[in-house]
Amino acid sequence: MAEKLTFQYDREADILYINTVVPYAEQESEELEDEIIVRLNPKTGKIENFEVLFFTSRLLRRELFSLPVIADLRQVTRAKTTSAEKTA
Repeated sequence: MAEKLTFQYDREADILYINTVVPYAEQESEELEDEIIVRLNPKTGKIENFEVLFFTSRLLRRELFSLPVIADLRQVTRAKTTSAEKTA
């Protein structure tokens, strides 16, 4: 099952959090590069969360900001509603 991405920003710490699940203690952490931390599923090794440190300073740089991962992004499909559901 594909997970939705959620974004949270901590102004005080200047960290952008990108999550597919709520972080949990059993996750393993690894620094990918340039202060980008990933939290991994301990059983599958799949990336579940990103922590982008010093986020605002990255935005002020002139170069393009990218994450060192490959993404398979798809639009969430909405369940079709029946005419009975629309009138309820």
